[in-house]
Amino acid sequence: MAEAERIIGTPDTPEDSGERASAPAARTGRGRRIAVLFAVAAFAYALDLGSKLLVVAKLEHHAPIQLAGDLLELHAIRNPGAAFGFGAAFTIIFTVIAVAVIAVIVRLSRKLYSFPWAVALGLLLGGALGNLTDRIFRAPGVFQGEVVDFIAPRGFAVFNLADSAIVCGGILIVLLSFRGLDPDGTVHKD
Repeated sequence: MAEAERIIGTPDTPEDSGERASAPAARTGRGRRIAVLFAVAAFAYALDLGSKLLVVAKLEHHAPIQLAGDLLELHAIRNPGAAFGFGAAFTIIFTVIAVAVIAVIVRLSRKLYSFPWAVALGLLLGGALGNLTDRIFRAPGVFQGEVVDFIAPRGFAVFNLADSAIVCGGILIVLLSFRGLDPDGTVHKD
């Protein structure tokens, strides 16, 4: 009799109640991961935006500030291109790419059940939003704005906190992929 009730879906058995209880728990787990994604993104975005506002107000048009001897300096520049100043003539294309990355991350978040992936995607999202904000609102114009870069290690390109978030998120995604962990929480072995 109990087997017949299980087959037709009557919730009289503890097994059925447990199965039904796990569905909301799974949704809650996904909800937490999405909250982590957006919290990390908001934190990365706020740090980037705040640092750029400070740099523009206090450092732009001033001499660079030396940190750690000559190993690191804070030096405000405007970058119309991508990393390392590449592609200065393609600012609009980098803007479209940033919008596409944001859209993909938001779409992927619907299937997100992995905490590490939530952190990685949050870093990417926050960084992309940070640089996109510059491209939309900074001179020379909408969707052609130059990104504010200011972290200048000796012998390396000048970058900002959004770039750092994007690179850290990308490295984490590569590591997660090598470990076989998918955004939906499944682990595969290839």
